[in-house]
Amino acid sequence: MRDYKNYTVWQDGHQLTMIIYNLTKHFPKEELFGLTSQLRRATSSVPTNIAEGCGRESDADFRRFLIMAHGSATEVEYLLFLSFELEYTSKEAYEDFTEKIVVLRKQLRKLIEKLK
Repeated sequence: MRDYKNYTVWQDGHQLTMIIYNLTKHFPKEELFGLTSQLRRATSSVPTNIAEGCGRESDADFRRFLIMAHGSATEVEYLLFLSFELEYTSKEAYEDFTEKIVVLRKQLRKLIEKLK
């Protein structure tokens, strides 16, 4: 049985989720049910899919959930770019988070390839 908390990629995904929740606290109130909600759901989907995949029986199932996590991480990367373009976040915050999400996507890719 896999313990998702032991995976660095899950730990990093969880930390990025916490960062996004803090960052989006400052988004405009009219975005609460729009961009704020979508960004939070997409970000939390990354560690959630990793955790769910760990609860599955086979490497193939685990890999499938990692692929979904990777897709969510890519979505987050775009949504943060949109947030920056709309001037909801600073350039510094955007660049810092983008660097972290790219690292996370690479970690996911590496684990996905390992499970082929």
